[in-house]
Amino acid sequence: MEAGHGTEETPLPLALTRFQVSEEYGFLLPDPLTELPAPYGPWMEIAHHLPQLIVSHQLRSRVHQMPQLSTRHLRGREELHLAHLVLSFITTGYVWQEGEEGTVKVLPRNLAVPFWEVSQALGLPPILSHVDFVLANWRRKNPNGPLEIENLDTIISLPGGESLRGFILVTLLVEKAAVPGIKAIVQAIRAIGQRDEETLHKALQELAEAIGDMSEALKRMHDYVDPAVFYTVIRIFLSGWKDNPAMPDGLIYEGVSEEPMAYSGGSAAQSTILHAFDEFLGIHHSEQSTAFLHRMRDYMPRPHRAFVEEIHHAPSLKQHVLSSGDTRLCTAFNQCIAALADFRSYHITIVTKYITIAAAKAKAGRAEMGGRDGPSMAKPPAALENKGTGGSHIFSFLKSIRDTTREGMIKP
Repeated sequence: MEAGHGTEETPLPLALTRFQVSEEYGFLLPDPLTELPAPYGPWMEIAHHLPQLIVSHQLRSRVHQMPQLSTRHLRGREELHLAHLVLSFITTGYVWQEGEEGTVKVLPRNLAVPFWEVSQALGLPPILSHVDFVLANWRRKNPNGPLEIENLDTIISLPGGESLRGFILVTLLVEKAAVPGIKAIVQAIRAIGQRDEETLHKALQELAEAIGDMSEALKRMHDYVDPAVFYTVIRIFLSGWKDNPAMPDGLIYEGVSEEPMAYSGGSAAQSTILHAFDEFLGIHHSEQSTAFLHRMRDYMPRPHRAFVEEIHHAPSLKQHVLSSGDTRLCTAFNQCIAALADFRSYHITIVTKYITIAAAKAKAGRAEMGGRDGPSMAKPPAALENKGTGGSHIFSFLKSIRDTTREGMIKP
């Protein structure tokens, strides 16, 4: 089992290819594999039927019958990412099959050991994260068709039907919209080094435009995702076993560790994009928010983490703009900050609709039923009502990072 290595040539400073960032797809895995080699048929068979197996409460028994497979036949980054995707989806389905009141304490060896080995090879944690859910979980219906929602589908799914598909693919389109902004950062850092103010100004305009396009892409969530389905069906599968009252002791990975391990669930904070933008624009969040965001970097692929670090160590854009005394640069910089604050405000709007309002409706529905339990998959999770799936107190966190983003503006 090997992750594969890039080119051996001397890289340019901050060249995207050094960090497994695509010129066309950004942090998305370019054209991911959709099938593993033949020896891994038993994994793929379960993965392709996850929604039915979970809803019919048969997934756990199917996992118990699964053969113990070696990971040594996996070759290269694409196969490893698909294996991680498949095992992470099976794991989250196994843990949450019976809802938050029917969790397990142990992940069986035949799932835990290969999942751990693949995770170690990729430098990722053994849990479903943003990489699996979005970055590596897409395919074109028509291979020659465009990267648009009508021509896209997920590789592996969970309960939630069209709303789940919409949630994953709209998030993917936000990632895709960010690509010109990622490239603009690279151009801007080079321009600062060369004191090329014209190129820097153009790069900042491109960054602000890309962030605006990300907000436009995010608005499509309303068209494709039903808040009730997101809250009562989908959200629990993004939950982790760290800072989660439903699994206070974490999870024992049998054959890996006798002690339980705790990992955060999937979170938008695991996307490399906003970390890169914050570092580039010199935005400083509160100590508590920064601690959480830095912990989320452990859920990114190693090369993407390194990309963020490289930006952190680059010459300061803000200092350069201030010392240049160039009002055009100052305006362009502030447009980037404003666009990022607007994006974060819109994210709060989405979270309000899909979590706060949906939670209130679900609570009202529970009360109306007189406390009678419906099917466990339709019983909304209560443990994370005020928290994000990554374990943060969601509103105080989102408002805090939005406000500290605004404070990053250069005052006239």
